[in-house]
Amino acid sequence: MQISNSAVSPATSDTRHQALFPTGHLLPFFLVTALFFLWGVPNNLNDVLIRQFMKSFAITRFQAGLVQSAFYMGYFVLAMPAALIMRKLGYKAGFVIGLLLFSLGTFLFWPAALAGRYVFFLLALFVIASGLSFLETASNPFIAQLGDPESSERRLNFSQAFNPLGSISGVLIGTAFIFSGVELSSQQVDAMKSQHLYDAYLRSETLRVVKPYLVLGTVALIWAILILRTKFPAIQSEHEAGGDHGRFRDLLRYPHFMLAVVAQFLYVGAQVGTWSYFIQYVQDYTHQPEKVAGYFLTGTLVAFGVGRFISAYLMRFIAPNKLLGAFALCNIVLAGVAVLRPGWVGLWALFLTSFFMSLMFPTIFALGLKKLGPNTKIGGSLLVMAIVGGAVLTPLMGLIAEAHGIAGAYLVPLVTYVFVAAYAFVGAKAGLSEDAM
Repeated sequence: MQISNSAVSPATSDTRHQALFPTGHLLPFFLVTALFFLWGVPNNLNDVLIRQFMKSFAITRFQAGLVQSAFYMGYFVLAMPAALIMRKLGYKAGFVIGLLLFSLGTFLFWPAALAGRYVFFLLALFVIASGLSFLETASNPFIAQLGDPESSERRLNFSQAFNPLGSISGVLIGTAFIFSGVELSSQQVDAMKSQHLYDAYLRSETLRVVKPYLVLGTVALIWAILILRTKFPAIQSEHEAGGDHGRFRDLLRYPHFMLAVVAQFLYVGAQVGTWSYFIQYVQDYTHQPEKVAGYFLTGTLVAFGVGRFISAYLMRFIAPNKLLGAFALCNIVLAGVAVLRPGWVGLWALFLTSFFMSLMFPTIFALGLKKLGPNTKIGGSLLVMAIVGGAVLTPLMGLIAEAHGIAGAYLVPLVTYVFVAAYAFVGAKAGLSEDAM
């Protein structure tokens, strides 16, 4: 179903009266909504991997931050091929291809662990993210268009609300099954080296990451089979009249979309960077062990999930762009506290930023797709490519952290929230009439 370009009356433009769920297509809606949960698991397992690889490969924060660079480069590189493939084969093909790549990447963790090479893990993460790029390029516009266009933001926020549940599961899995709880002091490291035991310790820590990923890959394969055997509805933008699938140059005529790409790039960088160094923030400023820090990360993801459901409800009464702007302003204040008051006060401020981050990705995505018509699929692919912000801003935060401490690195998310607020209040309306908001 293509997002309508026609004006609507005030009564019909009120999202309180629009159906949230697509009539007659609940099974495909369920199967795709479950994908939001599924890709949330590896996304936030990365936050555990960063800390784990600092131990198992004895690397710096900046080097560990390359986990996110490899991961989100996979999103960037494959988003456009995903869009081109789906222009010919449809969304369903994108789901299946994405799940198969996802599964392949997780299975590559086993030979990477046997080889004991950090670069092989980065390659496996790149393959995983390549699959997730297909899934996100397909899922977000599919859900946004599967039903009434006036409730697209609410519907996408609802489906996206299951993503933090996957994120929470990922961190819990990582904390319970990857973190060993063994943190060696420099004296213990020296003692183990003198006894020629240190290499065996590093190898055992590396092997701990394998089993969770093998299980995850198996689940992805099963879900690919379920989707393959399910009949999916034809979305109008897949079969535009006259074979018009849109053109990239046409997107330049939509300033609200171009600004959405920038906002998404910055927001994703803020989200990924915030969670990537959250465990280290807890340990540096409250001196808690890694498992406790991992549970704090789980808690902030719970706040993120709660925020998704609450914001989906609030959008019945508040315009999505205005709610997005209000949440961004809250995070400017909270990130400032985390920078200026490192410690327990800063920790709780940083903890709360996840609640206000919750609606940002799906709302920016849905606002950016407004009135794109036949350009919806390629527009969606560019919004997914903007996820590369996680690859750029996370190592940048790592460099700042090495020079000025973890707290100083959180100036990066603070600046991004300023842009998101500006986009919400001004940029999202650029080139659009009020009835499109």
